[in-house]
Amino acid sequence: MVQEMTEVEDREDEESDGAEALVEALLEGQVVTILVHNLQRLDESHKAEGDGVHNSLGIIENLAEVRPEMCTEAGPGGLLAWLLKRLRAKLPFDANKLYASEILAICIQNSEENRRLLGEIDGIDVLLQQLAVFKRHDPATNEEQEMMENLFDTLCACLMLTINRELFLRGEGLQLMNLMLREKKLSRNGALRVLDHALTGGEGADNCNKFVEILGLRTIFPLFMKTPGKHGKKGLTKDQHEEHVISIIVSLLRNCRPNQRTRLLNKFTENDHEKVDRLLELHFKYLEKVLATNYALEEQAKAENLGEDELYLRRLDGGLFTLQLVDYVMLDVCATGPPSIKRRVLKILNLRNASVKTIKNIMRGE
Repeated sequence: MVQEMTEVEDREDEESDGAEALVEALLEGQVVTILVHNLQRLDESHKAEGDGVHNSLGIIENLAEVRPEMCTEAGPGGLLAWLLKRLRAKLPFDANKLYASEILAICIQNSEENRRLLGEIDGIDVLLQQLAVFKRHDPATNEEQEMMENLFDTLCACLMLTINRELFLRGEGLQLMNLMLREKKLSRNGALRVLDHALTGGEGADNCNKFVEILGLRTIFPLFMKTPGKHGKKGLTKDQHEEHVISIIVSLLRNCRPNQRTRLLNKFTENDHEKVDRLLELHFKYLEKVLATNYALEEQAKAENLGEDELYLRRLDGGLFTLQLVDYVMLDVCATGPPSIKRRVLKILNLRNASVKTIKNIMRGE
């Protein structure tokens, strides 16, 4: 009954205001603490108590929708610990496990404090253990696939913190993601996203070097050379896939130590510079997208009176972001790799009546 009364969606404005007022009153009365205490004592082997767990999680979801900051307060009060315990429980997959993964994702995405806390209570290891099930086996149902995606979302959010990247490295998260990418199961999309989060920025340096050590280049470059088709309704599009792969290569170029970097650069000379050819193929693909976006935006800018910042953001969404990543890789490997790479790039640019000046302008966002 309380779950239904706290639902805000699909209500008229007056009813919605009433539900929000009830939520505020419940939070003032420390309802989350009470709910967590009840969750800890409920025995799901009894159907009525299993239903009680589901309804309690529904109330927590409704509270979070009205007051997202509630998640930060609930985390240290035992909610995160219970959610991890529920995910870890050796029970058949059911609606409550799916719901627990949803609430965990909400709590982590809404709160940096919860991301930190999850790492402190071994949550990174729990996430990796739960995801390892999908290394060689696809989820059996749509609901189980949704749970898997929730766990990937949670892990990606956790990796925004440097300390969690260290825990991910120590927990052999890189090895798991690498295996998932090789297995070509549904988990490959999530593994690619996680890998991108783990390697990006200066905080990703240790993970970048380890990724090369575990022969990750043998995994990522086949994905670079040939973009797989979309896997299922919720899979990555080809453009999203290419963005993640190129972003990973950019992170490796920026973060790898000299020995690992040399191994990376040498990849671009293999098989008669086929990866350089692919790099130029992607350059022209996304350049065409950006030119089409620019043309469309000229009309929109007049009609909608768009400012410079908004125009730039739309250009990034329209392919400029990925194009800049591609061109960063191209300029870096030309400048620091074997001379044959630069010769190959210039040869293809000349054949296409293109120039290095265009690439430099792109990197400036022009």
